[in-house]
Amino acid sequence: MGFFDLFSKKKKETLDNGLAKTKESVFGKIARAVAGKSKVDDDVLDDLEEVLITSDVGVETTLEIIRRIEERVARDKYVGTDELNGILREEIAALLTENNSEDTEGFQIPESGHKPYIILVVGVNGVGKTTTIGKLAYQFKEAGLQVYLGAADTFRAAAVEQICIWGERVGVPVVKQQMGSDPAAVAFDAVTSAKANGADVVLIDTAGRLHNKVGLMNELTKIKNAVKKAAGYDADDVMLVLDGSTGQNAFEQAKQFTKATEVTSMAITKLDGTAKGGVVIGISDQFKIPVRYIGLGEGMEDLQAFNRKAFVESLFGE
Repeated sequence: MGFFDLFSKKKKETLDNGLAKTKESVFGKIARAVAGKSKVDDDVLDDLEEVLITSDVGVETTLEIIRRIEERVARDKYVGTDELNGILREEIAALLTENNSEDTEGFQIPESGHKPYIILVVGVNGVGKTTTIGKLAYQFKEAGLQVYLGAADTFRAAAVEQICIWGERVGVPVVKQQMGSDPAAVAFDAVTSAKANGADVVLIDTAGRLHNKVGLMNELTKIKNAVKKAAGYDADDVMLVLDGSTGQNAFEQAKQFTKATEVTSMAITKLDGTAKGGVVIGISDQFKIPVRYIGLGEGMEDLQAFNRKAFVESLFGE
């Protein structure tokens, strides 16, 4: 059975459509870089370096990819430009494999020996954080899990309102308090309620502010402590949501959040409609944190478990 027999046709179509603008941009730049050239030489590699950097792959990751291709060229003596896409696909897939990326049809909650599985969701305002929570809640519920949501972004009335709308839409309970309430208290109540009702998973929204690292760290530490007090164990996952359409700005946000708190997974949203999809490769490589989900559209099922083989095949396949 082939790989894409396992990676369902519908998901592949969603992925291909979501990455279409990035693929078109990257392929167009590569075509211009190799125009009139038959072999991958230093000039082609210099042009390819520029292509990857301007496609938001990031400088350090780009230099590593170029180094790997240089090794291939030196070893094989002659590499034709017609082989370049295939080599890129192989080397980037290998890079992602080495950097904790997980191939999966859908994220499975680990057998942790406790319930509920607790996910703290962090990220600045506007990246699609609350929408990601709603879509995750939908997918978990569709998988037969009992889900609770915690509206711990209490600094914006719109955030609480938005997560309540998602809770109603998906059909899962939302634990909330008044605007301006202590976020840690909301997190405590959400975990306590989820635990009392035998829930499988609780997703806790947090304030999307990055006013300074100290303030962010203190706030998240308080929330983590409240979760541990309510559950008797630490949160299982701290998921950072990043907006892929912002390109290098997403890198900067990842730097700030990973300095401020221990991030254990990432979701990169809004890849549809942008040519900046290369940012997924760079972020996965530079931060060595699993990219668990990618956002490819507005639909409930358009938040897709990240599969490096499918991603690279979609981006660099023929």
